[in-house]
Amino acid sequence: MKYISTRGAEEISGAEAIIKGICEDGGLYVPSSFPQLNESDFERFAQMEYKDVAADIIGKYLDDFDKEELSKACESAYARFYGEPAPITEIDDATYVLELWHGPTCAFKDIALTLLPHLLNISKKMMKVETKTLILVATSGDTGKAALEGFRDVDKTAVCVFYPNEGVSKLQQLQMRSQEGSNVFVSAVNGNFDDTQTAVKKIFLDKDIKAELTDKGYELSSANSINFGRLVPQIVYYITSYVKLIEKGAIEYGDKINFCVPSGNFGDILAGYYAYRMGLPINKLICASNKNNILCDFINTGKYDVNREFYKTMSPSMDILVSSNLERLLFELSGRNAEIIRDRMNKLKTEGAYEISKKELLDMQELFAAGWASEGETQAAIANNLEVNGYLIDTHTSVGSVVYGNYVTETGDTTPTVILSTASPYKFTADILKALDVKTTDDLFGAVKKLHSVSGVEIPVPISDLKTKPVRFESVCDKDEMADSVIAFAGRLSDGR
Repeated sequence: MKYISTRGAEEISGAEAIIKGICEDGGLYVPSSFPQLNESDFERFAQMEYKDVAADIIGKYLDDFDKEELSKACESAYARFYGEPAPITEIDDATYVLELWHGPTCAFKDIALTLLPHLLNISKKMMKVETKTLILVATSGDTGKAALEGFRDVDKTAVCVFYPNEGVSKLQQLQMRSQEGSNVFVSAVNGNFDDTQTAVKKIFLDKDIKAELTDKGYELSSANSINFGRLVPQIVYYITSYVKLIEKGAIEYGDKINFCVPSGNFGDILAGYYAYRMGLPINKLICASNKNNILCDFINTGKYDVNREFYKTMSPSMDILVSSNLERLLFELSGRNAEIIRDRMNKLKTEGAYEISKKELLDMQELFAAGWASEGETQAAIANNLEVNGYLIDTHTSVGSVVYGNYVTETGDTTPTVILSTASPYKFTADILKALDVKTTDDLFGAVKKLHSVSGVEIPVPISDLKTKPVRFESVCDKDEMADSVIAFAGRLSDGR
């Protein structure tokens, strides 16, 4: 399998694409083709553990990897989870929740970011790369902690994470600021996530910064979902979900199902699209947005326009206006026309907007649907799910619950549907308590204890353990100071400080 740029004809191996993270022309790497699955594959998967299904599916994309080495990598990554990596909970006869937060940081990003360090090290060995790798991350909340935890103390690797100041939950912030490891750095940024992400992309494409880092012995790579090595593990849980529904007797092979995905940067739902292209029988991919409903508007109208107000919401990981991974879908909708993608990405940069053709819009709407949830609706759904279903959900999953409910009302579609649950509710304790009309407290762990008392839901070990961890990072910088922070961090590491 070769990998090409969404903006040009660059063709490289999977290992090289993982090492580079982003293309030289600013585009994103995509596979040259989509491997296909058939009924016998699903029969095999039903007899396999999650780690083995992961090795099988990922191996179809990274076919230059040694199978045994990839299998060991998946085993090591998913051994860090507390039980099954992607269990399904039945809500009613037609609705299921896919819990993706049983990893070391209690967010769905763990599915990919526990594995990515292994994929990167295998890739470097294959490509005979001796230089150290500096993983540079912009995060809207969960990716940062998952990257820090995944890459901490990994040999010949360092990880530098930036997050929007006051743009993540208190618990997310504490998770990052208390991160252990000798090769990690964390800083808040004055601005929102789009400011942070744009500055990180700029660093990746700045040749002078790259040269300075090379002098210090480091090459840049990414753990954001712009890196294909981060995206490919997410395809797996769409396929295992389908297998589980067959096992439950909810569907038979060949029946179509829906997935409702809370989405900000479009990576999670794009993995579902890739599963669909592999042959997974999907009726609809329902994209759920919060008040920053740019993806909802795009899927419904075909116009992407960032010239709008930005809102801070109770689902901060979705507070995004520039959804990087959408470029990969645009590439497919355009018939893999790199010239069209270059033009649209340039318009996005210069004008803040672009529009796709009517045919592309209709093709997209064949598979995708979209809706958004207000803050009030999000709160109400949290309370309703606990009261009616006895099931506690976080703020992002609640957005998905609202959008799915509205979708059913509007369409009458009774296709079995899996809602992706992206984080533990304990990561957003204050907002959950408010939604449940329970008085909260400024004491973070007092609030965690109160939520446990109200809901009876077990507190995840990674969250209860946070109470004893000291804060290590208190840096705050402006977006134009981020590059200097990265270079200074690399300098400290190369000097042994």
